[in-house]
Amino acid sequence: MMEQMRLNKYLAHCGVCSRRDADRLIEKGEVLVNGRQAQAGMTVDDGDEILVSGRPVRGVQEPVVLAFYKPFGVVCTEKDVHAESIVSDLVDYPVRVTYAGRLDKDSEGLLLLSNDGDLIQAMMKGANCHEKEYVVRVNREITPDFLEKMSGGVYLEELDITTRKCQVEQMGRFVFRMVLTQGVNRQIKRMCIACGCRVRELKRVRVMHVTLGGLKPGEYRELDREDMERLYRDCGLAAPAGADGLS
Repeated sequence: MMEQMRLNKYLAHCGVCSRRDADRLIEKGEVLVNGRQAQAGMTVDDGDEILVSGRPVRGVQEPVVLAFYKPFGVVCTEKDVHAESIVSDLVDYPVRVTYAGRLDKDSEGLLLLSNDGDLIQAMMKGANCHEKEYVVRVNREITPDFLEKMSGGVYLEELDITTRKCQVEQMGRFVFRMVLTQGVNRQIKRMCIACGCRVRELKRVRVMHVTLGGLKPGEYRELDREDMERLYRDCGLAAPAGADGLS
């Protein structure tokens, strides 16, 4: 049996949610431990019966991270009755995983999926400045002025923010490569509009050190131990015992 662990950390290691979200669920009374309402700061182990919103939580197992090539047209959501296809329709994996960072329906490329809520939270936190690399095709010929504006930071009036400086490199007449370190909603599309053009195609090819590699749309692969250890280290986390999520 595992050693006692704080409940919010346990839920995160089980892939239910991040520690922060676990605290919210506990505060709302959504978590029961051995039939009683959970209290903030309490500790648990694998011998305890834990329910979250009425659903049992499985014990901590080995963590997993998947590199998934999200195809064009697939929606990043847990549930959407109106969506023709969602990520979970394509990722048939025995452990419940969720994604770190969204891609729009009309974008494609790399998604990282994991059953470790703390890892997902760390990858998504904008202050950590994790790199995400994209290849983008626009509807107007790329100019040196466009590259300078995009790389220097763009003021987005509708959000009243100026984007961080970033790496931008021309790859063709209408295609450029871009490396971002923040996660503003629809950032590249908003930046392009502010600079006088519109995105025609957008593909994410890298998140931190993990790349698409030879994946084809709809395919995924498990990260090996070396990649996992580097991912946790770069996120400032120690690799936990594991996670398995809600049954």
